[in-house]
Amino acid sequence: MRDDPTFVERLQRDLRDVRWLDPEEIRSRARRRSQRRIVVTTVVLALAGVSAVAVANPRQSPPPVQPVASAAPTRHEITTDALLQPADLPQQVDVRLSQSGLGEPVLLDHLLAACRASQGHSDGWQVSILSRSQTLVPKRASAILTEADGLVTQDLFRLTPDAAVQLLATLDDVVAPCAEWTSVGGYKVGGATGTGAATHRWTVVQRGFAGDGAALLRHTGSPPVDQRTGEPIGAAPPPTTTAVVRVGDLITVLSLGQAGTELELRQLAEVAARRMCVAANPAC
Repeated sequence: MRDDPTFVERLQRDLRDVRWLDPEEIRSRARRRSQRRIVVTTVVLALAGVSAVAVANPRQSPPPVQPVASAAPTRHEITTDALLQPADLPQQVDVRLSQSGLGEPVLLDHLLAACRASQGHSDGWQVSILSRSQTLVPKRASAILTEADGLVTQDLFRLTPDAAVQLLATLDDVVAPCAEWTSVGGYKVGGATGTGAATHRWTVVQRGFAGDGAALLRHTGSPPVDQRTGEPIGAAPPPTTTAVVRVGDLITVLSLGQAGTELELRQLAEVAARRMCVAANPAC
């Protein structure tokens, strides 16, 4: 990557993801940033033992007590080994921005939530019990990171078992209102200002390629244009794809950097599913 991009390149980069945030999306982002502080939590369940008293003739010996089969222990904390590891990627990477949290929504796409809200729908997200997040960046990346620097972004959530199953089962219904949606908002490019518009589309393009269930969610957008003149004000954003994978009561949300392909994302999702086994309920 060149250190000194031209003005046109900077302009195209700044506008490739042109979108206009409504107040609810801004509040949602703020809540997530404030919640994603480092939290180390261990949930301990106290199991009460129950004893049975056998009533028998005093001259008879009580029947022998049969041992009770113990259930497999339930896992609660999401340990870091349940996340993708640097060795899982073909190039050398560092882990940056590793965080954990409690009670966070399983966010798939901020703009998708804005689309649903503009039509009077809820955001459609399930709320997790625990979560961990990480971003993997190339070795020797600059101290100040941009979106383009990220190789892999991963969020890993523990939900109730029913909620984890429902998230994937209802994904098509969540996406349906936003099969095609036009966002409208103000823009400023250099000294020019106006009202711009861009059309966004979401679709579930593949299922069942990893874990106990998986889906690829693809977003595409049109070039933003001035709403009054119809003149373009930037290039179309590159398509983005998000992988959503379930293993037991865990859901992971994966996305790759701009150079990543859907094939690479599916392959990485399969690796992520195997990693999730160490923390999933039930165990793999």
